Amino acid sequence: MVDRRESVDRVVTGAHYGLRDWIVQRVTAVIMTIYIVLLTGYVLLHPNMGYADWDALFSHSIVRAFTLVFLLAMYYHAWIGVREIVMDYVKSAPLRLSIYVLVIVSLVLYVIWAVQILWGV
Repeated sequence: MVDRRESVDRVVTGAHYGLRDWIVQRVTAVIMTIYIVLLTGYVLLHPNMGYADWDALFSHSIVRAFTLVFLLAMYYHAWIGVREIVMDYVKSAPLRLSIYVLVIVSLVLYVIWAVQILWGV
């Protein structure tokens, strides 16, 4: 009698995002929420803020660093969302690649711009 219970090695090729991206989206959403809640709380506790007050707030390295973390989380969150939408709805591979390149270049430029704004580089 032949044993038909052979093991089948399933090899997944291509994109392997799934759970990892789902977790990253949740973590980045939590980071963004914490930042927004803290900044909103600060603004509510300090009504009538002027330029000098904003300048004083962002003169602290911790605020600049947390702002950069917020922006990086937002950019990564956006990248995952855009990538998922493009994978679902854009069937043309050259068009999909063009969109990916455009979005990646934009996000890298946004990171550079954010660092220049936050640290005056």
